Amino acid sequence: MSLTPVMLGLGSNVQRELRLQAGLDALADLLQDMRCSPVFESLAVGYKGDNFYNLVVGGYTDLPLTELDRRLKFIEADNGRYAPDRKGLPLDIDVLLYDELVGNFHGLLLPRAEILKNAFVLWPLALLAPALRHPAVGKSFADLWAHASIDQQLWPVPFQWRGSELTPAELVRSHPSQRA
Repeated sequence: MSLTPVMLGLGSNVQRELRLQAGLDALADLLQDMRCSPVFESLAVGYKGDNFYNLVVGGYTDLPLTELDRRLKFIEADNGRYAPDRKGLPLDIDVLLYDELVGNFHGLLLPRAEILKNAFVLWPLALLAPALRHPAVGKSFADLWAHASIDQQLWPVPFQWRGSELTPAELVRSHPSQRA
């Protein structure tokens, strides 16, 4: 069985803790050696609504890309993503990286463009996998974050999953809340 490294972006602005924990629980069944970045709160970008919680998850899968994406859509649906009366975005899961693929794969553009556009993707990715290189740009995520000029407000927030603190307390203390 061949395993492929993947990076996924998760976000929620409805029942944020509950939805992200449910998403992580479901992903733990899909991914091997799953690792999570710290969780960040950010103002909504490109979407009207409450603030979002975002994080990046890395791991390995034996699923082909299209099957992984299909299962992610089921996880989103189970958490109210496609409900006709939904308010906000209960759970969003995006494939950011699938190994080193670059291009359009059945409608999935990889690496996902949001990596370089949104601080709530790039910062957690840089913390989770600082030495990993962006497959199209060739620079490490730590270097990309260090030189990013993305004008978005976000801040680390305390977040627990399965009894573990995903966001280190020192990170939260060093970046106090930016709430307006």
